[in-house]
Amino acid sequence: MKLNSKYFEKIRIRPERPADADAHAPRCQWDGCEEAGTHRAPVGRHKEGEYFRFCFQHVREYNKGYNYFSGLKDTDIARFQKEALTGHRPTWKVGSTGQARASGDFAPFRSGHAAYHKRMGDPFNLFGGDAARAREPVKKRLRPLEAKALETLGLSAEATGADIKARYKALVKRHHPDANGGDRGSEARFRDVLQAYRLLKQAGFC
Repeated sequence: MKLNSKYFEKIRIRPERPADADAHAPRCQWDGCEEAGTHRAPVGRHKEGEYFRFCFQHVREYNKGYNYFSGLKDTDIARFQKEALTGHRPTWKVGSTGQARASGDFAPFRSGHAAYHKRMGDPFNLFGGDAARAREPVKKRLRPLEAKALETLGLSAEATGADIKARYKALVKRHHPDANGGDRGSEARFRDVLQAYRLLKQAGFC
Protein backbone atom coordinates (compact mmCIF):
# COMPACT_ATOMS: atom_id res chain seq x y z
CA MET A 1 0.00 0.00 0.00
CA LYS A 2 1.32 3.46 -0.88
CA LEU A 3 1.92 5.88 2.02
CA ASN A 4 0.05 8.62 0.18
CA SER A 5 -2.95 6.38 -0.50
CA LYS A 6 -6.35 7.74 0.52
CA TYR A 7 -7.14 4.42 2.19
CA PHE A 8 -3.98 4.58 4.31
CA GLU A 9 -4.93 8.03 5.56
CA LYS A 10 -8.43 6.85 6.48
CA ILE A 11 -6.99 4.00 8.52
CA ARG A 12 -4.54 6.17 10.46
CA ILE A 13 -6.73 9.16 11.17
CA ARG A 14 -9.24 8.78 13.99
CA PRO A 15 -12.76 9.72 12.86
CA GLU A 16 -13.76 13.13 14.09
CA ARG A 17 -16.61 13.40 16.55
CA PRO A 18 -19.53 15.55 15.60
CA ALA A 19 -19.30 19.04 17.07
CA ASP A 20 -22.63 18.71 18.87
CA ALA A 21 -21.99 15.20 20.27
CA ASP A 22 -21.53 16.51 23.83
CA ALA A 23 -24.68 18.59 23.59
CA HIS A 24 -26.86 15.52 22.97
CA ALA A 25 -25.10 13.28 25.54
CA PRO A 26 -26.73 12.79 28.97
CA ARG A 27 -25.22 14.50 31.97
CA CYS A 28 -22.41 12.77 33.85
CA GLN A 29 -23.82 10.63 36.68
CA TRP A 30 -20.93 11.42 39.02
CA ASP A 31 -22.23 13.35 42.00
CA GLY A 32 -21.81 17.11 41.49
CA CYS A 33 -20.51 16.85 37.90
CA GLU A 34 -22.14 18.96 35.19
CA GLU A 35 -20.12 17.62 32.26
CA ALA A 36 -21.58 15.49 29.46
CA GLY A 37 -21.62 11.73 30.09
CA THR A 38 -19.95 10.63 26.89
CA HIS A 39 -18.45 7.38 28.23
CA ARG A 40 -20.13 4.21 29.44
CA ALA A 41 -19.12 2.18 32.50
CA PRO A 42 -20.60 -1.20 33.56
CA VAL A 43 -22.98 -1.14 36.54
CA GLY A 44 -21.73 -4.44 37.99
CA ARG A 45 -22.43 -8.11 38.59
CA HIS A 46 -25.98 -9.39 37.90
CA LYS A 47 -26.64 -6.20 35.92
CA GLU A 48 -24.88 -7.09 32.71
CA GLY A 49 -25.92 -4.83 29.84
CA GLU A 50 -26.58 -1.84 32.13
CA TYR A 51 -24.17 1.12 32.17
CA PHE A 52 -23.45 4.36 33.96
CA ARG A 53 -22.69 7.47 31.89
CA PHE A 54 -19.65 9.46 32.99
CA CYS A 55 -17.45 12.13 31.57
CA PHE A 56 -13.89 11.22 30.58
CA GLN A 57 -12.34 12.21 33.92
CA HIS A 58 -14.86 10.42 36.09
CA VAL A 59 -15.01 7.24 34.00
CA ARG A 60 -11.28 6.88 34.64
CA GLU A 61 -11.85 7.29 38.38
CA TYR A 62 -14.69 4.75 38.30
CA ASN A 63 -12.66 2.16 36.39
CA LYS A 64 -9.78 2.39 38.86
CA GLY A 65 -11.97 1.12 41.68
CA TYR A 66 -14.24 -1.19 39.68
CA ASN A 67 -14.28 -4.84 40.83
CA TYR A 68 -16.68 -7.29 39.23
CA PHE A 69 -16.25 -9.76 42.13
CA SER A 70 -16.77 -7.21 44.90
CA GLY A 71 -18.43 -8.80 47.94
CA LEU A 72 -17.78 -12.41 46.87
CA LYS A 73 -15.81 -14.98 48.86
CA ASP A 74 -12.64 -16.50 47.42
CA THR A 75 -14.39 -19.86 47.04
CA ASP A 76 -17.20 -18.25 45.04
CA ILE A 77 -14.69 -16.48 42.80
CA ALA A 78 -12.82 -19.75 42.18
CA ARG A 79 -16.09 -21.53 41.32
CA PHE A 80 -17.06 -18.74 38.92
CA GLN A 81 -13.71 -18.96 37.16
CA LYS A 82 -14.02 -22.74 36.86
CA GLU A 83 -17.54 -22.53 35.44
CA ALA A 84 -16.40 -19.84 33.00
CA LEU A 85 -14.22 -22.44 31.26
CA THR A 86 -17.40 -24.11 29.93
CA GLY A 87 -19.35 -20.90 29.41
CA HIS A 88 -21.32 -21.52 32.64
CA ARG A 89 -23.08 -24.46 30.99
CA PRO A 90 -23.82 -27.64 32.99
CA THR A 91 -21.37 -30.53 32.67
CA TRP A 92 -21.43 -34.17 33.78
CA LYS A 93 -19.11 -37.15 33.95
CA VAL A 94 -18.90 -39.72 31.18
CA GLY A 95 -21.19 -42.68 31.83
CA SER A 96 -24.78 -42.93 32.94
CA THR A 97 -23.87 -43.11 36.64
CA GLY A 98 -20.62 -41.20 36.61
CA GLN A 99 -18.82 -44.33 37.85
CA ALA A 100 -18.63 -46.25 34.58
CA ARG A 101 -14.95 -45.53 34.03
CA ALA A 102 -14.08 -46.79 37.51
CA SER A 103 -16.25 -49.89 37.38
CA GLY A 104 -15.02 -53.37 36.57
CA ASP A 105 -17.29 -53.62 33.55
CA PHE A 106 -15.26 -50.93 31.78
CA ALA A 107 -11.91 -52.63 32.40
CA PRO A 108 -11.93 -55.02 29.39
CA PHE A 109 -12.32 -52.07 26.98
CA ARG A 110 -9.40 -49.98 28.24
CA SER A 111 -6.63 -49.41 25.73
CA GLY A 112 -3.92 -52.05 26.03
CA HIS A 113 -6.10 -54.62 27.74
CA ALA A 114 -5.54 -58.16 26.45
CA ALA A 115 -9.25 -58.95 26.27
CA TYR A 116 -9.79 -55.88 24.09
CA HIS A 117 -7.27 -57.06 21.48
CA LYS A 118 -8.67 -60.57 21.63
CA ARG A 119 -12.12 -59.17 20.99
CA MET A 120 -10.92 -57.11 18.03
CA GLY A 121 -8.76 -59.88 16.60
CA ASP A 122 -5.09 -59.87 15.59
CA PRO A 123 -4.72 -61.67 12.25
CA PHE A 124 -1.27 -60.16 11.59
CA ASN A 125 0.12 -60.77 15.09
CA LEU A 126 0.58 -57.04 15.74
CA PHE A 127 -0.11 -57.32 19.47
CA GLY A 128 1.97 -60.41 20.23
CA GLY A 129 -0.77 -63.00 19.88
CA ASP A 130 -0.53 -66.20 17.91
CA ALA A 131 -2.13 -65.53 14.54
CA ALA A 132 -2.16 -69.23 13.65
CA ARG A 133 -4.08 -70.15 16.78
CA ALA A 134 -7.77 -70.58 16.11
CA ARG A 135 -9.70 -68.16 18.30
CA GLU A 136 -13.17 -68.79 19.66
CA PRO A 137 -16.00 -67.40 17.51
CA VAL A 138 -17.61 -64.23 18.82
CA LYS A 139 -21.18 -64.90 19.85
CA LYS A 140 -23.60 -62.58 18.14
CA ARG A 141 -27.06 -61.70 19.29
CA LEU A 142 -29.26 -63.26 16.65
CA ARG A 143 -32.26 -61.59 15.15
CA PRO A 144 -35.34 -63.76 14.59
CA LEU A 145 -34.72 -64.11 10.84
CA GLU A 146 -31.04 -64.98 11.40
CA ALA A 147 -31.94 -67.63 13.98
CA LYS A 148 -34.49 -69.10 11.59
CA ALA A 149 -31.94 -69.13 8.76
CA LEU A 150 -29.45 -71.05 10.91
CA GLU A 151 -32.21 -73.46 11.88
CA THR A 152 -33.03 -73.98 8.20
CA LEU A 153 -29.43 -74.99 7.58
CA GLY A 154 -29.45 -77.18 10.68
CA LEU A 155 -26.82 -75.13 12.53
CA SER A 156 -26.56 -73.61 16.00
CA ALA A 157 -25.79 -70.02 16.95
CA GLU A 158 -22.11 -70.94 17.54
CA ALA A 159 -21.59 -71.92 13.89
CA THR A 160 -18.67 -70.21 12.15
CA GLY A 161 -18.60 -68.84 8.62
CA ALA A 162 -16.79 -71.97 7.42
CA ASP A 163 -19.50 -74.17 9.00
CA ILE A 164 -22.24 -72.21 7.23
CA LYS A 165 -20.53 -72.44 3.83
CA ALA A 166 -19.86 -76.16 4.19
CA ARG A 167 -23.44 -76.93 5.22
CA TYR A 168 -24.79 -74.75 2.40
CA LYS A 169 -22.77 -76.60 -0.25
CA ALA A 170 -23.85 -79.98 1.14
CA LEU A 171 -27.55 -79.04 1.19
CA VAL A 172 -27.42 -77.55 -2.32
CA LYS A 173 -25.99 -80.79 -3.70
CA ARG A 174 -28.59 -82.84 -1.83
CA HIS A 175 -31.70 -80.80 -2.73
CA HIS A 176 -30.85 -79.49 -6.20
CA PRO A 177 -33.75 -80.27 -8.60
CA ASP A 178 -31.40 -81.98 -11.04
CA ALA A 179 -30.29 -84.40 -8.34
CA ASN A 180 -33.88 -85.30 -7.31
CA GLY A 181 -35.66 -85.72 -10.61
CA GLY A 182 -37.70 -82.52 -10.29
CA ASP A 183 -39.20 -83.45 -6.89
CA ARG A 184 -41.41 -80.52 -5.74
CA GLY A 185 -40.63 -81.12 -2.05
CA SER A 186 -36.94 -81.06 -2.71
CA GLU A 187 -37.33 -77.92 -4.82
CA ALA A 188 -39.04 -76.04 -1.97
CA ARG A 189 -36.31 -77.17 0.43
CA PHE A 190 -33.67 -76.02 -2.06
CA ARG A 191 -35.30 -72.57 -2.25
CA ASP A 192 -35.35 -72.26 1.55
CA VAL A 193 -31.64 -73.13 1.73
CA LEU A 194 -30.78 -70.47 -0.85
CA GLN A 195 -32.77 -67.79 0.99
CA ALA A 196 -31.28 -68.74 4.37
CA TYR A 197 -27.71 -68.62 3.06
CA ARG A 198 -28.32 -65.28 1.29
CA LEU A 199 -29.68 -63.73 4.49
CA LEU A 200 -26.75 -64.96 6.60
CA LYS A 201 -24.25 -63.72 4.04
CA GLN A 202 -25.81 -60.24 3.99
CA ALA A 203 -25.74 -60.19 7.80
CA GLY A 204 -21.99 -60.87 7.79
CA PHE A 205 -22.00 -64.43 9.14
CA CYS A 206 -19.97 -65.75 6.23
